[in-house]
Amino acid sequence: MPQQKYSVWSLFKHGLNHHKTWEPAWTRASLQSEYDVVIVGGGGHGLATAYYLAKNHKVGRIAVLEKGHLGSGNTCRNTTIVRSNYLWDEAALLYEHGMKLWEGLTEDLNFNVLFSQRGVFNLGHTLQDMRDIERRVAANHLQGIDAHVLNAAEVKERIPQLDVSRSRRLPVLGASWQPRAGIAHHDAVARGFARAASRLGVELIENCEVTGFDIEGGRVKGLQTSQGYVKTSRVGCVAAGHSSVLAAKAGVRLPLESHPLQAFVSESMQRVIDTVIMSNAVHGYLSQSDKGELVIGAGIDSYLGYGQRGSPHIIEHTAAAIIELFPQFSRVRMNRQWGGIVDVSPDACPIISKTPVEGLYFNCGWGTGGFKATPGSGHVFAHTIAHDDPHPLAAPFSLDRFASGHLIDEHGAAAVAH
Repeated sequence: MPQQKYSVWSLFKHGLNHHKTWEPAWTRASLQSEYDVVIVGGGGHGLATAYYLAKNHKVGRIAVLEKGHLGSGNTCRNTTIVRSNYLWDEAALLYEHGMKLWEGLTEDLNFNVLFSQRGVFNLGHTLQDMRDIERRVAANHLQGIDAHVLNAAEVKERIPQLDVSRSRRLPVLGASWQPRAGIAHHDAVARGFARAASRLGVELIENCEVTGFDIEGGRVKGLQTSQGYVKTSRVGCVAAGHSSVLAAKAGVRLPLESHPLQAFVSESMQRVIDTVIMSNAVHGYLSQSDKGELVIGAGIDSYLGYGQRGSPHIIEHTAAAIIELFPQFSRVRMNRQWGGIVDVSPDACPIISKTPVEGLYFNCGWGTGGFKATPGSGHVFAHTIAHDDPHPLAAPFSLDRFASGHLIDEHGAAAVAH
């Protein structure tokens, strides 16, 4: 069959008019007076929770309330890294559960989330770093999680651009490597879950801020919102850096601190990095996006706050950290910077839990590890809400662990934002 030819004018005309026949990716619903379950927070975790509630648990009418637009919080303000090589069994199993969901997520949602398993390297610069790496890799092997210990020569072979010379201020002695880890596209993840949830009947309501809780006899009865009152008996809150503020409206105190977290990207360039490189010692990490930008980040700002703008000294420190590893990047120009708000718990692990208020559940405290957990978080939180009982993988992350002392200390695995 001969190939159809288009003139320049016909292509231009087609580009202007063809979108008029497209169906919306999801239905923009109006707030109704009553729902069986309301999810507060329309980021990746909230949308994933709603999707799995509708798909796996058939709980009735579900609404997602988002005070801005869907995915406008930390979902669009992160550095997209996905991995599961955490130290403690509880955390490693939860993140590995998420990893397995990531590996089939594009097919499950029928939406390409651009999940690229390009591997993640955690560099070691001291003998203690290498001992910690060996311990974590051994722990991962016991849980069936892929992980390898590499020496400096093996790291150099896989990342030729990395400076591993012993003359550096912090020479690279080796690294841990998780081949199945990688990156995904944050916007695609939010849109994929939103579309899939909407097609299952979930009502997605934007510009709807929760301003208060209606609680009677220790049980949630409804919500006050900027668009009116909503009656419901089950509320799942997934508000990331604003979780403690939201919980206070219900009289619940959460052991969280909110900190700004910054990152920035460079101009686009030819592909030079095909993996993710992280270093706690220099306090920076790096990957390259599909558009060719270097995506660079570091740890959280030390001060408490809710600002989404950058601090020059953090940017300067992070740039110096990356140049320590890749001196050639000193000539690269930076394009833009952003900040997100992360909620950090005392043990650097999430809270996935019922609360003292019956019918009120919180999923928060992910700190710098939220994006990688998106499908796993939503999956186990949906189970917790549907059954009023924690999913087995979520049970160790209950709110009462801060009273019992059964903490899961992952500060070593989360010392740098990733």
